[in-house]
Amino acid sequence: MIRIVVAGASGWVGKALIPAIASQADLVLAGAVSRSAAGQEAIPGLHIVATLEAALAMPSDVVIDYTKPNVVKDHVLTALRAGRRVVVGTSGLGSDDYAEIAALAEERGLGVVAAGNFSITATLLKRFTLMAARYVPDVEIIDYASAKKMDSPSGTARELAEMLAKVRGASTARPLGEVTGIPATRGAAVGEGAGVQVHSLRLPSYILSCEALFGLPDERLTIRHDAGSSAAPYVGGTLLAARKVMEITGLVRGLDGLME
Repeated sequence: MIRIVVAGASGWVGKALIPAIASQADLVLAGAVSRSAAGQEAIPGLHIVATLEAALAMPSDVVIDYTKPNVVKDHVLTALRAGRRVVVGTSGLGSDDYAEIAALAEERGLGVVAAGNFSITATLLKRFTLMAARYVPDVEIIDYASAKKMDSPSGTARELAEMLAKVRGASTARPLGEVTGIPATRGAAVGEGAGVQVHSLRLPSYILSCEALFGLPDERLTIRHDAGSSAAPYVGGTLLAARKVMEITGLVRGLDGLME
């Protein structure tokens, strides 16, 4: 039996995870964290607490974090220091943050699984895009989200750009240092070396979408993922990660790292 604490229990994904965990024969909800819903029942007999530290006072195995960019890193490090494995669904962490998390996980002999997006189809977006980048070096990313989203780019776009920067060849686009006018309109370079240009749109009616655009002379390829209004697509991948993280030492980034 894997005992799970959900941080962000009153959030969009957190609210969907609570009943899903309760319905699994091999999982048990051991704690739930939400400042705004503290004191309410997550499930019969289990009340939501205001802080992760309070939840960690009780025995558990895995912390699943779906909170906010400004608290997720502290949550992950706190959980690892308390001897818990961690599944990170919150976006907003960069490569330096993950390097620190990976080092602590290795030191403590614990596992962390982090993904910008835990849906199966978003994972396929990443897989197909990385395949295409080996043959078509010119690629840029458009990241779509609601007008209220706090972080930019989204975790999906950021993770994808960081991975693309490692495998794609040299871009033929004019270097940013040679761009006149307002260079910032070319987006931001994300990832190692020259990075991959990411353009973030924040508009009403969008939920989450990520689009990789490739270009060759006289032809183009677009690979795109669109999320719906339900958190259901993220639940299955998150529970898969909660099970697999029990077998891992160190950091695994991306759901695709667990699928094969």
